[in-house]
Amino acid sequence: MAHPAPVGPAGDAPTDAVRHHDPDVRGFASDNYAGVHPEVLAALALANGGHQVAYGEDEYTAHLQEVFRRHFGPRAEAFPVFNGTGANVVALQSLAQRWGAVICAASAHINVDEGGAPERVGGLKLLTVPTPDGKLTPELIDREAWGFDDEHRAQPQVVSITQTTELGTCYTPDEIRALCDHAHQLGLAVHLDGSRIANAAATLGVPLAAFTTDAGVDILSFGGTKNGLLFGECVVVLSPERVRAMKHLRKLSMQLASKMRFVSVQFEALLAGDLWLRSASHANAMARRLEAAVRTVEGVTVVRPVQANAVFAILPREVSERLQKRYRFYFWDEASGEVRWMCSFDTTEADIDGFAAAIAEEMSSR
Repeated sequence: MAHPAPVGPAGDAPTDAVRHHDPDVRGFASDNYAGVHPEVLAALALANGGHQVAYGEDEYTAHLQEVFRRHFGPRAEAFPVFNGTGANVVALQSLAQRWGAVICAASAHINVDEGGAPERVGGLKLLTVPTPDGKLTPELIDREAWGFDDEHRAQPQVVSITQTTELGTCYTPDEIRALCDHAHQLGLAVHLDGSRIANAAATLGVPLAAFTTDAGVDILSFGGTKNGLLFGECVVVLSPERVRAMKHLRKLSMQLASKMRFVSVQFEALLAGDLWLRSASHANAMARRLEAAVRTVEGVTVVRPVQANAVFAILPREVSERLQKRYRFYFWDEASGEVRWMCSFDTTEADIDGFAAAIAEEMSSR
């Protein structure tokens, strides 16, 4: 059977696609706004061509298991999925029964930024606890860990924490260990939403296993999109005895990719070497640079610890609104005027210095 010959010097087919944006323009709205790391794009090209078995039976996904086990231990098993909400919903469903509930911080992504998916798609009741810094503690868990024999109450079965939190804070390994020990004593499993897990490891200066496997976490959602991937996250099972029907749950939750090699090879590029750590460390460093720059601007107050790649600040609303015409970022709290500035793997020192100068300029022209 004849096959069409490649077109062009590199074998690339001609394209009618047109670039619709300026690739030199970057903002501070979200690390999801960033493009794809060149090393990840190269890996995608490497995986292209020829045929591989679909639905995760390919060689790239098989090899990915070895990569994750080097980071999380010999019992770890990775299940690539499309996105972070899907990863969280699949992971939580695998730990909870139909009448189960999940204890989480009120600010958790699963509670405020997933469109009700854990409850609508996963059928899970969320029991939320207000926290000052986005972090749960054993004492805060106890506020909702009760009524285990009450048939009128959704039964607490899972604790979900976020690392780093939605407020930019970072759990220490000891904090997670204490939380996991307490949860397990109550018969609860522990899920970690790790959409920015690489940023946490970079901040803590410890291996990924130090605050996951070694601390007692049972399952986690491993983020890739916020750290230079085109798309894709992974559900990583650390305690196989606590989960059920992962493959079935992934499929019925519409998270099973047919051409999974193109998800898996991205994670191999990220995790086989140190790309994950280099990218996260750079994003964190840019956030610290921004924090240092704006602290010298009168009228700007950094209101939360900068422990990863996020800076939270309060400044006059009219200044923020003028700045938003020049740089993309979001209001975090409309009432107080708090804004969030996110840095990415591709944020440059020039980006930071230019933004800081714009803030100073707008503040001085009030």
